[in-house]
Amino acid sequence: MAEDLDTRLDAIYDAVLAYEAGRAAELVRQETARGTGCQQILTDALIAAMDEVGDQFAEGRLFVPEMLMAAKAMKAGLEVLRPLLSATDAKPIGTIVIGTVHKDLHDIGKNLVGMMMEGGGLKVIDLGVDVPPDRFLAAAQEHRPDVIGLSALLTTTMPNMRKTVDMLRGVGYNGRIMVGGAPVNAAFAEAIGADGFAPDAPGAVKLARKFIGAADA
Repeated sequence: MAEDLDTRLDAIYDAVLAYEAGRAAELVRQETARGTGCQQILTDALIAAMDEVGDQFAEGRLFVPEMLMAAKAMKAGLEVLRPLLSATDAKPIGTIVIGTVHKDLHDIGKNLVGMMMEGGGLKVIDLGVDVPPDRFLAAAQEHRPDVIGLSALLTTTMPNMRKTVDMLRGVGYNGRIMVGGAPVNAAFAEAIGADGFAPDAPGAVKLARKFIGAADA
C-alpha cells in the first residue's frame, strides 16, 4: 500500500538524519527486495534526506561533523542502489568533476562536497588532491562534465585555480566551473573567470543543480 511505502521510505530518510549508515544500507536493501524502484528510493529518501541536511546546516542546526556523518549514511544507502541503477540505465541529473588543486593536499571539504553531490543526484568524478590543471583538462575531455569543481584550502594554492580555469577556457571547455574552500570568495571566483562560488557543501550542491538546470535547484 502507498502509505506503507511512504512509511518505509521515511525510515530510510530518518536513518540518514540519524547518521546510521548500517541501518540506512539495510533498509535500502530491504526496499529493493520488495521491488520498489531505485529512482524512487533515491529521490524520495536519500536525496530528500540530504536536502534536509542542507537546510538544517543553513539554519545553524547542523555543523560540518554532523553533515559528514549524514553524508556517509546516505552514501551507504547509495552504494546498495548503485549497481541496480546502472542495470536499469537510470541516469544522474548531470556529471561533475571535482578535485583539490595542485599543491594542496586537503580533502575533507572536497570529500564532503562529493558525497553530497552524489546525494543530490549527480555523477561525481573525484580526481583527489594535488590535481594539476592538465589533469582537470584531461577529465573534462574524457567525461564531458556539466560542471567542474575546484577546491583549495591554502591561499598559496589559489593561483592554481586561476591556472586551471585559464587552461580549461583556453581549449574551449564551455561547461560551468565552480570554486570553493576556506580562503575563496565570490569576488575571487569572478576575478579568475569561474562561473560561481559556494561557501559550503550544501551551497555547492545547490549551485551545481542550478547550473545543470535541475527543477528544484
